[in-house]
Amino acid sequence: MVLNLGTRVVNNYLISSDKGYILIDTGYAGGFPRFRKQLKKHGIRPEEIRYVFLTHAHDDHVGFLNEVLEATGAEVILHPKAVEGLKRGQNSFDGGCSSLRAYLFCRLLALFGHGEHRYPPIKDEYLDRLVPIGSGRFAQSGFPCEIMETPGHTADHISLVMGDSLFCGDAAMNGFPSVRRTIIWIGNLAEYKKSWEVILRRGSAVLYPAHGRPFPAADLRKYIGSLKRIRLRPLR
Repeated sequence: MVLNLGTRVVNNYLISSDKGYILIDTGYAGGFPRFRKQLKKHGIRPEEIRYVFLTHAHDDHVGFLNEVLEATGAEVILHPKAVEGLKRGQNSFDGGCSSLRAYLFCRLLALFGHGEHRYPPIKDEYLDRLVPIGSGRFAQSGFPCEIMETPGHTADHISLVMGDSLFCGDAAMNGFPSVRRTIIWIGNLAEYKKSWEVILRRGSAVLYPAHGRPFPAADLRKYIGSLKRIRLRPLR
């Protein structure tokens, strides 16, 4: 079962497993009350959430992480490189916008107060619930899904595979202002292209992006050639 408890801006997928519910990312800061109402609507108690799978540490993906951890006993599965970002509470500005339309959209976000891309840093009391992939603690966690490293959007980006579905975070996008399934911000273009290649080799049928509706994974094959024409536009 896959539920999308997010908003029109960012998806928050909740998936069921034999180990309990897995929440993929959280939305912007201030979004927890709406998220909790969505849980209640579907008859799900917060404490049934066993894991938070963090695709990467950006403001629209970890904004209400502290509130989720306060309401649940969940552990956070994440890339080791995400830990410092969570402590800092701000996105990295490495890289740039993937198109002129994306650049103008990012400038618009700045006008609405999101230009610094800050979010509440993780509280010290929750640091012991962080479970970096590749660690001995992760090996003992019993996490029931396959994980793929998919850097490029950020250095700490990971994706989750369950059956024929791949939850790709910001490795791809489906909706305005995206162009050809490309996310609007790319930290490292060469790594981003490699991640598309890795996803295609995995052979999943459907991709669930953090922004926009699910789409066939084959779309990446159709558009991967366009990545070589991208010229990144820094914001700073």
